[in-house]
Amino acid sequence: MANTTTTRLLLLLALCVLPALVTAGSLGFRPFRIVGNVYCDTCRCGFETSATTYIPGAKVRLECRDRKTLQVLYSVEGVTNSTGTYDILVEDDHQDQICETVLVGSPLSGCQLADPGRARANIIVTRNNGVLNDMRFANSMGFLRDQALPGCAELLKKYLESDDQ
Repeated sequence: MANTTTTRLLLLLALCVLPALVTAGSLGFRPFRIVGNVYCDTCRCGFETSATTYIPGAKVRLECRDRKTLQVLYSVEGVTNSTGTYDILVEDDHQDQICETVLVGSPLSGCQLADPGRARANIIVTRNNGVLNDMRFANSMGFLRDQALPGCAELLKKYLESDDQ
């Protein structure tokens, strides 16, 4: 009789507790995906417009810093694809750190100066913030074109007109 009780207890443990432990253990090993875009501000206006082009081959870096010393504790680089989108995998949780994506370089001649207002994007790289998804979307970052394209003045007038309405 004791054998039957022990067998049932072990079976209950195997069916209920072990799957929960395996699932909980595997949650910490799912990598984060940091996704964002890099563009060339062809009109030099500080934001994306219909004239904006996205930069394939741009280099970006994710940096995570200590909150007190601001020392970089983690850094990984990525490169944009043909649509100007980067997708960086991060294996660890960085809950107590300040993380941001940073522009590193543009392969486009004439569009290599990082826009000071759009050269960095803060990103939360932790699971302890209520977000269940492992994908994190960073704000777009941009480089400024050396000279604004012809037609940008007209384009900006259209944006100003739509703001007035």
